[in-house]
Amino acid sequence: MSEKTTNKMEKIVSLCKRRGFIFQSSEIYGGINGFWDYGPYGVKLKRAVEQLWWSEMVEQRSDMEGLDSTVICHPKVWKASGHLDKFGDLMTDCRDCKARHRVDQMEDKTTCSNCGSKNLTPPREFNLMMKTYVGPVSDEDHAAFLRAETCQSIFVDFDLVKITARRKLPFGIAQIGKAFRNEINPRNFIFRSREFSQMEMEFFCSDEESMKWYEYWRQERLRYYHEIIGFKNDEIRIHEHETLAHYAKAALDIEFKFPFGWGELEGIHHRGTWDMSRHQEFSGISQEYFDQESGKKFIPTVVETSVGVDRTVLAILCRSYGEDMAETKKEGMEEDLRIVLRIKPRLAPVQIAVLPLAKKIAEPAEKIYKDIRKFFRAEFDLPGSIGKRYRRQDEIGTPFCLTYDFQSPEDNAVTVRDRDDMTQDRVSVSNLKTYLEEKIYA
Repeated sequence: MSEKTTNKMEKIVSLCKRRGFIFQSSEIYGGINGFWDYGPYGVKLKRAVEQLWWSEMVEQRSDMEGLDSTVICHPKVWKASGHLDKFGDLMTDCRDCKARHRVDQMEDKTTCSNCGSKNLTPPREFNLMMKTYVGPVSDEDHAAFLRAETCQSIFVDFDLVKITARRKLPFGIAQIGKAFRNEINPRNFIFRSREFSQMEMEFFCSDEESMKWYEYWRQERLRYYHEIIGFKNDEIRIHEHETLAHYAKAALDIEFKFPFGWGELEGIHHRGTWDMSRHQEFSGISQEYFDQESGKKFIPTVVETSVGVDRTVLAILCRSYGEDMAETKKEGMEEDLRIVLRIKPRLAPVQIAVLPLAKKIAEPAEKIYKDIRKFFRAEFDLPGSIGKRYRRQDEIGTPFCLTYDFQSPEDNAVTVRDRDDMTQDRVSVSNLKTYLEEKIYA
């Protein structure tokens, strides 16, 4: 990793802590590796990402149902899925510096990347499932596991969803939720954590139509990143899997170009009938679908899209972070280095900031704020000079600042300042909602 890349990541991590986006969990106790808390602005950004995905994948579609399942499932779920037997990584320890490494992440598998020693332990299997216990006794009869992915709950609830929602194939089931993996080496901020959020969709169809649906979701998800999220062609790419799981017909990753290199944002997988067949086998309950038109019974084939919420948030922060020298005398400051998050307005944690020029006119400005926040994510920002307040809003990614000044009571208008080019428009209060909607959702 280059010094420039490291420097950019350090700046992003610093900004996230300074401005209340993301903190290390339990920091007052020294933190805990691989766990992160989302602060006031981070949780708004995260929720905006989730809401946008949910709107696109569920609410605006007629072939999709939603689900919100438990974090702990019956242990047999993970036996059936293969996670208890095969879900792991190879790890090795350095006998000299005591560093622990995932073998597949080492540049030289014979050398410790921390101290350069070749005195390593033999590689050994490490299961990534997080174990816990359910009930009053902590023994193997009461062992359970925090889910390693959200999709298995969708598979085991398929029949119930199909019946209660009166669905016929093809249709999908989507959910957003927490997943847990006991990573050997969490790294790159929130890119690889031990607790993270997923947005997953399982699309159930016949085997004959499955590749058609696989190609459909490939194109649909690319469209989402380009048109909805706003990533450019050189920022994302498709990585086709050369080696497939034994049950898969096809698989690909949509990758984003992070400062530390290309990394997976989303996986699209043709999972075949593997999951449904395994749960039928281990539960003893039929998972077959009866097609009334053909009169045939078959186990549904599944096409999956699986998105990392935290990785999407990190990608948005990385592509949005910018620095420029701004001529700011007209904003009440000298020329300085401006740090700005150019987050797309529909995703910005704060979409509108209302800034009264002075405390004596704060009351009418607050009334505008209370009206505006019914329609947009808004903030009332009073203390400090107007220039410093602009800088703070730039750093948290606020696309539009509304300044209520001493002329506002006379013309019933505010000055709307654009984050990206710092241009200013005088807009009537009565036209504010329409003006802002066109700017944010155009």
